Amino acid sequence: MKAKNILIFGGSGQIGRHLIRKLTKNNYQVTAVTRNLHQKAYYLKTQANAGYLNIVEASIFNQKIIKKLVSENEIIINLIGILYENSSNTFQNLHNVFPSYISKICKDSNVNQLIHLSALGVDIAKDSNYAKSKLDGETNIKKNFEDAIILRPSVVYSVDDNFTTNFMTLLNRLPFFPLYYNGKTKFMPIHCSDLTEIIFQVVLRNIKSQTIECIGPETLSLKEILEKLLNLIDKKRILIPMPLFAAKISAAFFQLFPKPLLTIDQLNLLKYDNISSGNYKTNFDISIPSVHKFNLEVAKYCYMWKEEGQFSKKKNDL
Repeated sequence: MKAKNILIFGGSGQIGRHLIRKLTKNNYQVTAVTRNLHQKAYYLKTQANAGYLNIVEASIFNQKIIKKLVSENEIIINLIGILYENSSNTFQNLHNVFPSYISKICKDSNVNQLIHLSALGVDIAKDSNYAKSKLDGETNIKKNFEDAIILRPSVVYSVDDNFTTNFMTLLNRLPFFPLYYNGKTKFMPIHCSDLTEIIFQVVLRNIKSQTIECIGPETLSLKEILEKLLNLIDKKRILIPMPLFAAKISAAFFQLFPKPLLTIDQLNLLKYDNISSGNYKTNFDISIPSVHKFNLEVAKYCYMWKEEGQFSKKKNDL
């Protein structure tokens, strides 16, 4: 059977790179849209089997080009998302406006599948602009394209992430680390390869018209995650519960950075557990279990934050 053509938005991110590798390895013809061909193409091409990846430079808001690209593909995957806003990228534009109009184009073009990556817990975090924009995007997608698949992952980690790598950098440099909300916020972290397997299986099985919560095999609190990371990089640090008023002051300062360490919006989001809600099926319910354990996977790349670096020979207690 001839493999279907797939169009990916957000292909140069952590998830996109893993997904391109997975799809092209299985003989899917993939087109990735990027804003900067010269900056992104050189490493995107290294992810794909030769001849199976086409990279197009275009603004996602150039409707003429986007309509043409969508009409030439049978499956559309939207991975675009940001964790903080800046002058050129806003939650509203990327999480709501773009998904809304791309879903209309998919409906008009009669595409077979639209797969949209959202986030876990967006329907309970009422005071987070990030969550509200994600939820509005989901609502409009379902309104415009009933067959759409909405995937809601918990926090995604890998050697390419901005989660474990940022934490290990800070834990390596700071003598103490603040625990927001006493470190009690719960997560079900999912490894990037498990999430890409879920997306691949959704494509392979032609799954439609569902919202699926994508979770890892473990439930960990923020404090437990930090303790595991400290153990992995052989560091001892004081984890200090931070009062909310102090946390807001620090977040207001950190969000002034070009790449914010923490924003007020992210602080608000941290109030809510990032675990399966019970309102939707999870990847385990549709027989696509996550298999990678947090400690075992982070241990494969944590040496970069150890004193000995790549020459570290001490084995972690796993």
